[in-house]
Amino acid sequence: MASTSAEIIAFLLTISGWVLVSSTLPTDYWKVSTIDGTVITTATYWANLWKTCVTDSTGISNCKDFPSMLALDGYIQACRGLMISAVCLGFFGAIFGLVGMKCTKVGGSDQTKAKIACLAGLIFILSGLCSMTSCSLYANRITSEFFDPSFVAQKYELGAALFIGWAGASLCIIGGSIFCFSIAENSTSPRRGYAYNGATSVMSSRTKVHNSVPEKTPPKHFDKNAYV
Repeated sequence: MASTSAEIIAFLLTISGWVLVSSTLPTDYWKVSTIDGTVITTATYWANLWKTCVTDSTGISNCKDFPSMLALDGYIQACRGLMISAVCLGFFGAIFGLVGMKCTKVGGSDQTKAKIACLAGLIFILSGLCSMTSCSLYANRITSEFFDPSFVAQKYELGAALFIGWAGASLCIIGGSIFCFSIAENSTSPRRGYAYNGATSVMSSRTKVHNSVPEKTPPKHFDKNAYV
């Protein structure tokens, strides 16, 4: 029962983490222009993995998609690949997690389902690591440019999408670890043995009932000479 509850908790954690990781791809604010050292802010610059935009003081945004994938910086291409891999791995991990849970009716025996659940945990851990690496790589580029005194272009700060990605990656790694520990619990838990004594035949039960009832001896009939 405890193992089943742990698997349900792990599944909820991993699904929540996968949803958060998936939501970071269309999120706009991966990096936002800093207001450090500026007195009057007339426009806000922000960008994600797909486009760069500027919002003026009236709230109107003008966006420009990245023109060519091959002309992009290497870290943006790496972040794109890692995030797409994280989303795909999370999808397959959710399917294996459903099959490997004890509360489902598919997957075979308990040992087979435990192996499938462990595989789902490894997939979710790999998905979380991909998302964590992508967000960390993007954040490292932002911070290195921010603290570089020789960098004279527009400086940025960490956007909300990075924190969402880190949170989702952490949930995937924690839930995947719980899935992996479920196979150890199933291997160490003793299996109960049930002794089968066989079905009692109808003839034997009748014999027991017949033996339990005392036999009634018929009355003896005496001849007339017995009283003389």
